[in-house]
Amino acid sequence: MNLNTILQVKKKAASIAVAGIIFPMVMAPCLYAIHRKFYGSNVIRLEESTSNAYLLWTLVLTVTGFPVVAHTLSELKLLYTGLGKAALTAAMISDTYGWILFTLLVPFSINGKRAVYSVLSTILFIVVCIFVVRPIILRLIERKTDKEEWDDNQLLFVVMGVLACSYITDILGTHGIVGAFVYGLILPHGRFADLVMSISDDFAGGFLAPLFFSGTGMRLILSAIFYQANWALTLLIILLLCVPKILSTLFATFFFGLRTRDGLALGLLLNTKGAMALIMLNIAWDRGIFSLPTYAVITSAVLLMTVVVSPIINAIYKPRKRFEQNKLKTIQKLRVDAELRILACVHNARQAAGMISIIETFNATRLSPIHVFALYLIELTGRAAALVASHIEKPSSQSGVQNLTRSQAELESIANTFDAFGEAYDTVRIETLNVVSAYATIHEDIYSSANEKRTSLILLPFHKQLSSEGALEVTSVVYKDINQNVMQRASCSVGIFVDRDFGSIPKMNLRILMLFVGGPDDREALAVAWRMAGHPGIRLSVVRILLFDEAAEVDTSIHAEAQGILSAVMDSEKQKELDDEYVSSFRLTAVNNEDSISYSEIDVHTGEDIPAVLNELEKIGCDLYIVGQGNCRNSRVFSNLLEWCDCSELGVIGDILASNNFGSRSSLLVVQQYGYGGMVFGKNLNHVATNNDGFESLFVKTE
Repeated sequence: MNLNTILQVKKKAASIAVAGIIFPMVMAPCLYAIHRKFYGSNVIRLEESTSNAYLLWTLVLTVTGFPVVAHTLSELKLLYTGLGKAALTAAMISDTYGWILFTLLVPFSINGKRAVYSVLSTILFIVVCIFVVRPIILRLIERKTDKEEWDDNQLLFVVMGVLACSYITDILGTHGIVGAFVYGLILPHGRFADLVMSISDDFAGGFLAPLFFSGTGMRLILSAIFYQANWALTLLIILLLCVPKILSTLFATFFFGLRTRDGLALGLLLNTKGAMALIMLNIAWDRGIFSLPTYAVITSAVLLMTVVVSPIINAIYKPRKRFEQNKLKTIQKLRVDAELRILACVHNARQAAGMISIIETFNATRLSPIHVFALYLIELTGRAAALVASHIEKPSSQSGVQNLTRSQAELESIANTFDAFGEAYDTVRIETLNVVSAYATIHEDIYSSANEKRTSLILLPFHKQLSSEGALEVTSVVYKDINQNVMQRASCSVGIFVDRDFGSIPKMNLRILMLFVGGPDDREALAVAWRMAGHPGIRLSVVRILLFDEAAEVDTSIHAEAQGILSAVMDSEKQKELDDEYVSSFRLTAVNNEDSISYSEIDVHTGEDIPAVLNELEKIGCDLYIVGQGNCRNSRVFSNLLEWCDCSELGVIGDILASNNFGSRSSLLVVQQYGYGGMVFGKNLNHVATNNDGFESLFVKTE
């Protein structure tokens, strides 16, 4: 639990959390009284001592399960939206207040008249742990962590401290989990916490937690609800138990001007229960405070509160809905005087440096500044709530580098790199974000971030990086899967950057070569190159590859089933008209007015001409290639070549240029335009054999 976040929380989140505690505390005793009045059974009687039952019934309805909220938000891909951040912070505060109430009030239900002494002795124990034990443990653990001296035996003694603290608080009359919680608070966070959790997470989450939850489930006898004549009213009470926290959150959010839909979603999230609620229920059962019917009613309500959250929020908030079309989500349709918003995704600090080098060429001006959202992608493994909580805010450098986890240290390095870039340019704004999610679904978080930030371009790093020998080596195959997933349903245009030490090239003498074949992706790539050409010192060469004869044949197999051959041919003609119109506009506006921009055309007649053309252009040389991914080209030659591509997300030309066999030392930017449907990966296209007798001669027309 991040105490710094709790202490520095904003007024809105704190007010929502407090409202979600006070109102249920007022309503819960009333609902318990109604339950006692209407439950009538001669077979099973309710508990006789009601004061302790009132107390635990109220506490169960008051608490919020922060780990459950974090997991639910992550699953719904709402974690990094405005709603998700507000819910996560409010849940953390509510969970903290829940622990305080648990420590102060539960002893009164366990120890009766001696409860005051239990509370005072527990408070004294907490003070000793924080101000006496913690400084000693911190010095010892940090020294060993810095020197990496930990072994399994030493870690075992540290973990046994949990049992010792639990035993002490149990003797004092408070529940043993309070001691374990206090022990967790006094241990240093950061790398040491990661080390301990990596060792204990599998055992605790895979063995102990299932035993605990199964034990709670075996005590639940739902038939006890129906042992009496007023079972319908009892079911109504179970539903009413879910209402107080939702209503209080709605009132609080209405006061702060939030939409009703967001207030309802926030109330549902804060109404989820976790392990603490089940611990209170177990205490009530073990001590005989709750009878069988009361236990069944309150436990059923807790399960209902938690189970219904995901489907209801999914229905009212629809976090996975497709994004609406917006012309500002492409570079081509962006106004000349509009701010260019870029979402730059990185996995490490090295990729951050590469992203900065390519963003620098986008020519930020006072007329059209650039707003960069640097998104650090972190894999969610194991303890979801702890990892998410540690990344709610950027790590503070005051705590020292040794206290940061690996991902926190990486985030700080990435943030410093991008901040330095922002300080160097007055026309560039920087905002560093992070996403903690499973790699299998992290593309949905990227969609949400891009949609919320209204970006026109998502920049992704290639899954290979330059080695010391000058070849591209695989960094992680998972990065390739992420890139492909993003390109399939991205909420704006997408660019994949293949970095071959692009940052080492001075931007005042930069040669860019843009290859234009045709289609929406190539028009978007030309728009990107056109914008870069405005940067002083950059020379842009645009080469249009004109397809003739066999190379110009339309691939009708892709559209044959859905639209028919005629539709495919008409679509191809329409795309060609759009290509000619945009290229003519480029030549008229840019080529004729700028000496640093040149345009030429190359005729291609067969599929084998394409590698030959690329080899000829490589001899001329450039520092950066810009190409379109090639979706919607409707060319049979390119469809056939795509089957043999190792990296289909780069398209045919991009795959050739990025191949180590091609031998290029130039970096590469592959662009996909938003609005025409993402690339479908892994689709088996119909292979059409072609007979080629050799390379056709190249006919180049230069202006």
